[in-house]
Amino acid sequence: MTGPAHIFYESACYGGPVRSLFSTMFLDQVEVVSSSSLAFGQLTPYNRLDLEKGDLIFIPGLEGSLLLTEAFLESAKPFLAWLREQHARGVLVCSVCTGAFLLAESGLLDGLSCTTHWKYAERFTRRYPGIRLLANRLFVREEGIFTSAGVASGIDLALHLVQQLWGPYFAAQIAKEVVVYFRRAPDDPQFSVFIQYRNHIDNRIHLIQDRLAQSLDQKLTVEDLADVVSMSPRNLTRLFKKTTQITIGDYLEKLRVERAEQLISDGQTMQAAALHCGLKSTNQLRSLLRRHRGA
Repeated sequence: MTGPAHIFYESACYGGPVRSLFSTMFLDQVEVVSSSSLAFGQLTPYNRLDLEKGDLIFIPGLEGSLLLTEAFLESAKPFLAWLREQHARGVLVCSVCTGAFLLAESGLLDGLSCTTHWKYAERFTRRYPGIRLLANRLFVREEGIFTSAGVASGIDLALHLVQQLWGPYFAAQIAKEVVVYFRRAPDDPQFSVFIQYRNHIDNRIHLIQDRLAQSLDQKLTVEDLADVVSMSPRNLTRLFKKTTQITIGDYLEKLRVERAEQLISDGQTMQAAALHCGLKSTNQLRSLLRRHRGA
């Protein structure tokens, strides 16, 4: 929950009319230690929250073992009934990661689409076959309910909500404040190319991947990259392909496509996106997008 909480904290610092409260789904709890050892105190029982239409409820991820514990889910029923009442009153209900399981258990997602962390997708589908799970989406909105895929996508969702509330410029300021360079959209996949092809332990190739991702506006040759890791261009080319199963050129193109799409969705012009991605012209960018996305 700390990602979205910090986004709204910064929004308040920038003048957004935000008041945040931390609550608990059990009425006898005023403090609790989370599974990650974070201690929470002065918790407000949910039945003492006076929410209005347009307010936001964020349900954080749960310990995975709880999702299979019938006793826990049974004990959550009073809270889930209250959650349904709040949604009926126009309160926006959001979940991060496995928090979607609680929304599903409440019945709020029946017949709707949602997302959750990829690791729990199969478990979710088995338990809730009447809900359409979009397994490779960052976040999904349906009928005033938002579900997000994981910790980082909870931040993306919070920034999306900030944009809806106070506009794109305000959201861009908050993103800059928390050093989030590219606000991802709901249709973006959970697996960004910036983290794909990283399932290896060769630090030399990680260094090359970092250099490429951080220097898209520069014209780096294979020789330049080889100097970074003190290798010959031929050996680097061979090792990169062997380690990542993709060539340096193809990897660079994928980085440029994703970065360009992020920039364009964030309001940048085609020309600005092309320059940021080290391309000579908008025609070159359009050709690249067509080749990789069929656009």
